[in-house]
Amino acid sequence: MKKLYKSEKNKVLSGVLGGVGEYYDIDPTVVRLIFIVIAIVSHIFPALLAYVIAVLVVPKAPKAEEPHLEYVKKDEMQTETKVEEM
Repeated sequence: MKKLYKSEKNKVLSGVLGGVGEYYDIDPTVVRLIFIVIAIVSHIFPALLAYVIAVLVVPKAPKAEEPHLEYVKKDEMQTETKVEEM
């Protein structure tokens, strides 16, 4: 199941709109432009309030697990050792 997270890659302020773009597979710039139009049409306060609530509620994206990276490094080291032995 797909989950909504704050984006680490497409981040301008807090990453909420970038995360929405990644979740729906839309360019985050388009999401930001749509948000600006909604903010202007709704006299800014409701959109700003929704954004602040999203900043507080939407979790940060989980980071890659470090043990996995160490495992890859160990495999690379073993491969280099095997090449040197030949």
